Amino acid sequence: MNLNPLSNLEFGDNRKLSGSGRLLQRFNIDAPLFFSLLLLSVIGLIVLYSAGSQSEALMLKQILRLLLGFAVMIIIAQFHPSVLSVWTPWIYTAGVLMLVTVLLVGDIGKGAQRWLNLGLFRFQPSELMKIALPMMIAYYLSQSPLPPRKFKLVVCGLILIIPTALVAKQPDLGTSLLIASSGIFALFLAGIRWRLIISMLIILAASLPFAWNMMHDYQQRRVLTFINPENDPLGAGYHIIQSTIAIGSGGVYGKGWLNGTQSHLDFLPERSTDFIFAVLSEEFGLIGVLLLLAIYVFITARGLIIASQSQDTFTRLLAGSLTLTFFVYIFVNIGMVSGLLPVVGVPLPLISYGGTSLVTIMAGFGILMSIKANRKLIG
Repeated sequence: MNLNPLSNLEFGDNRKLSGSGRLLQRFNIDAPLFFSLLLLSVIGLIVLYSAGSQSEALMLKQILRLLLGFAVMIIIAQFHPSVLSVWTPWIYTAGVLMLVTVLLVGDIGKGAQRWLNLGLFRFQPSELMKIALPMMIAYYLSQSPLPPRKFKLVVCGLILIIPTALVAKQPDLGTSLLIASSGIFALFLAGIRWRLIISMLIILAASLPFAWNMMHDYQQRRVLTFINPENDPLGAGYHIIQSTIAIGSGGVYGKGWLNGTQSHLDFLPERSTDFIFAVLSEEFGLIGVLLLLAIYVFITARGLIIASQSQDTFTRLLAGSLTLTFFVYIFVNIGMVSGLLPVVGVPLPLISYGGTSLVTIMAGFGILMSIKANRKLIG
């Protein structure tokens, strides 16, 4: 006799599932996460069609990238977390070696050396580290009881600093911050003491003058523009000024799809990539923004629920750090476009036009689905 009335709800009862539900369960796909990601992708295509000047070629490329991303997600979801754990040191090592290769022979574009040319396509190894770094820290910390001791924290610091420094050297400040945050989240979830966290924040604040001197000129201009964009309205401050105008002009209901003036009259730069949130805000207004944020909140909450239900250290730290890193993507992009944060090259997940970043995000969700499908039944 089944004495647990919640077991069918929690782990699925094939007799009560529809055909599509059984299919998703068979391939380790978490239905709430899958359909929310699918809805987000559709919204992204709708906004991109307007932001990309109704270019069919642009839409076709994005659709192909989305199909690739979902395929990668489904494939990774088939691997047991124990297999991912075994592969983790090799994935991390390969990622670091590729970052070194980028600095030596990588392709240069827009003043940055960030890509490896693989013939048929270019690949940005820094994107791989957004997954490889939290995997490596979760793997290392899972080898001993938590909270980690000082020696473990020192080793984790080295694991974190090496790829972060290599990406910052390219230079790519936005990606390096995302990589560092993914590792920091894994450490935070491991239960490090607040006294240590406060000490690290004090050290970070004291090092800001040195970091400022190490920044490139264009990075310093971005920070100064963030403080007062009106100082250079036709230069460094142009992006932020036009972006905030677009967001504010949308009002509550927006100007309507394909009716955004800031984007269609070419006032808004990078409107299909980093600043696509401004296009959405102008055309769909506050209502559209709230809908988008609701979907993002649901996805984030779902990821944190999966993390909380994990029964081993590796999957719990990895699921939590991947979910919080996804949240940082959203927070940084929207804050940047709204003028609340300095401008860095961070796309809006599944909305901005792009390839490598999209596939990386979907790979992370594939890991979450693998963790969800293979969690242990207790009691």
